[in-house]
Amino acid sequence: MAGVQFGELPFLAENDGVRSCAYSPDGKSFAVGLFNGDINLYTTSNWERIRTLKGHTKWVRGIVYHPRGNQMASCSSDKTLRLWDVETGKCAHVMTGHTGFVSGIAYSPQGDQVASASRDLTVRLWDPATGECRQTLSSHNKPVYCVAYSPKVDQIASGDGNGIVRLWDVGTGECIHILSGHSNAAWSVAYSPQGHRLASAGVDTTVRLWDVKAGVCCRVLTGNGHLIYSVVYSPTGDQIASSGKGGVARLWDVETGVCLHTLTGHGNTVLSVVYSPKGNQIASCSADGTVRLWDVSGGSLRADSKGHSHTVYSVKCSPKGDHIASGGLDTTIRLWDAQTGMCSKVLRGHTDTASSIVYSPQGDQVISSSGDNTLRLWNVEAGDCQRVFTGHSDYVEDVAFSPQSHQVASVSRDKSMRLWNVATGDCCATLKEHTDRVLSVTYSPDGSQIATGSEDRTIRLWGVENGELHQTLQGHEGGVRSVAYSPQGRQLASAGGDMTVRLWDVEEGECNFILIGHSHCVWRVAYSQKGDLLASGSLDKTVRLWDTVLGQCRTVIQNFQDAIRAVDWITNSDGMYLVTACDDGSVLKWQVVEEEDLCSVRLQWSATNGRLTMTGASIQDVRGLTQTNKQLLKQRGAVDEPQDLIREVSKKVMTMASVVSKLKQSADQSVQDPSSNVVSPSEQSNPQVGETDDS
Repeated sequence: MAGVQFGELPFLAENDGVRSCAYSPDGKSFAVGLFNGDINLYTTSNWERIRTLKGHTKWVRGIVYHPRGNQMASCSSDKTLRLWDVETGKCAHVMTGHTGFVSGIAYSPQGDQVASASRDLTVRLWDPATGECRQTLSSHNKPVYCVAYSPKVDQIASGDGNGIVRLWDVGTGECIHILSGHSNAAWSVAYSPQGHRLASAGVDTTVRLWDVKAGVCCRVLTGNGHLIYSVVYSPTGDQIASSGKGGVARLWDVETGVCLHTLTGHGNTVLSVVYSPKGNQIASCSADGTVRLWDVSGGSLRADSKGHSHTVYSVKCSPKGDHIASGGLDTTIRLWDAQTGMCSKVLRGHTDTASSIVYSPQGDQVISSSGDNTLRLWNVEAGDCQRVFTGHSDYVEDVAFSPQSHQVASVSRDKSMRLWNVATGDCCATLKEHTDRVLSVTYSPDGSQIATGSEDRTIRLWGVENGELHQTLQGHEGGVRSVAYSPQGRQLASAGGDMTVRLWDVEEGECNFILIGHSHCVWRVAYSQKGDLLASGSLDKTVRLWDTVLGQCRTVIQNFQDAIRAVDWITNSDGMYLVTACDDGSVLKWQVVEEEDLCSVRLQWSATNGRLTMTGASIQDVRGLTQTNKQLLKQRGAVDEPQDLIREVSKKVMTMASVVSKLKQSADQSVQDPSSNVVSPSEQSNPQVGETDDS
């Protein structure tokens, strides 16, 4: 199942490959040309099919609307052009004369002329009123694949199999410029909205931008990696979209030549890409039989935030909630803008995995631990390393700042915890009560106590002032990967290899809840700011949100592409957010919304090359869901009638992206109480945790 990406809208599934597509001038209708010769018309208000135009007997290679929107022209591998009445769907003219495939078609800006490009080496100009050919332009010596009118009316561009682009004077039919630069066939040409630039693209994988007055190339866009079938300017002229083999479309900044975004999801060659008239939407069509729609309004599609290249082991939010820090297997620490998801800094210095990272209470510093046996203190503003802490003799697993910011605690596979003076970098104490490697560490909110979790299956509580061991908490049947104090300091959460999350009374040292639901090692836990929710991330590729008072699972975010290694919370005036990090190198930010008995989780941004998938989420009783979003979610595996699903996953309250599955116990007596996720220590004896080649 393909995953949801930023800006993605419902896709249109056709019964054959899709070669061409076009928006009407007012953006209210949309035409799709298929391999079988059909043209399907849709209304863009709800993306319902309104009509199918039949007449072509082979691929519909091009579709274009008349500037007034009342007529449409199409060209085909059957060597004909057809003019259609949009209102009635009737064919007004069949234009014949080409002796080869008709590969490209365009209306003049006034709509009084149609240009066609063909593999018979010619460009023909037609009268749309009569269907007669007015003129034939025949200077190309290879098949002509594309044609476009200049917005200034005076010029036509065409591209051929040699990679030559010719500019023609519309009035005289003379060739005024020959643009050479492509090393192979030019498949697509497009004028900028102002008419002073021309974009061309083709087999050599490049997009070239030309000054049409001077006839010179002013920029070459590289990085596509595959043959390009289609190129188009945005209505404002500041962006270019391209598509081709490889199943992707790309958005480019015209001024800088930088690739702004890569749109993935198609399962085969993307043969055409178009902007809507307002520029707020992009459509891409493919040999895979789909048209995918992308929302680019409000900056939804912005520059790629390239994530870590490997596993992300730690993610922490700054005290103010404006930045996020992450560290991982690629040895780097990355600082992200929490609002936009853009990476602002990459901190380099560690020579092994950056295993953990945490902000100072003031947020002006971060400290990181590493597999290189060291800790590093960084200045957030400057991005430079201020101090290196050495002393551990093995991999440093975790690190924590004291609430007063004067001290740092670190734990290591050398079975010790060390306390460090932040100002001097000196080690103040080394504590060695654990009998196996120490995996996690955290300070209590008041700074008087430290909790550590170890592979020896124990949690140890230490006094900060004298380093004395206060308590040893036992119960886990596997190593303790993560420990976290509640914001009030009265409760401690722990998680680990036994697939459980445990909630402890700190004062009594008793386990109040054993939270069961994960099916693999639980790697990290984190409390929300109020402490009423606990997030747990697991190697089972899910994140669970738990009610810390009742010990019940509120929501499961599932079907990540890879194991979850880190979770953390942001709470600010805008709301409550969760940040997750995975083995695939991704960092994702989610908005968490609680409304009555509902808990919804909505993906806000993702710094990743991988993509989230969603399966089986129920959309029954979802509030505020638009028809467009409902269609997208159903295409991603959501269901309308969740009764069978509830029986199957009665122990999972599933929320995917912006969908909440509201489970009604009254609807089915067989639905179990969600509290069945919770097992008291006394009850738990043996827990069962449950291309098509367009040539």
